[in-house]
Amino acid sequence: MCLAVPGKVLGVEERNGTRMASVDFGGVVKEVCLEYLPDLQVGEYAIVHVGFALQRLDEESARRTLELFENLGMLQEEFGDPWELAAAEAGATDGHGADGHGADGAAAAGEVLR
Repeated sequence: MCLAVPGKVLGVEERNGTRMASVDFGGVVKEVCLEYLPDLQVGEYAIVHVGFALQRLDEESARRTLELFENLGMLQEEFGDPWELAAAEAGATDGHGADGHGADGAAAAGEVLR
């Protein structure tokens, strides 16, 4: 399933003539194209679908929607487990976190995503 998910803009930059943003989706940060919302600013929220910011959203609505998606397990379905992703990016393959010491290592690696 591919959801339209609300996220908070953390940073904006121009890349090869296209306005791009780093967007936080409840702890998972992804790059998003701002072609459809070129005036979106840092700190604002938007609904994002397949890598494109489509509609500006107020903070309260974004937070409620993210909470609902998380409670339903839809964020994990959409983005995967952020701790597992961080561990994988750090090169851990044994399922014991980035430093091989279980949940603490995974949590430490997950801080990169926040």
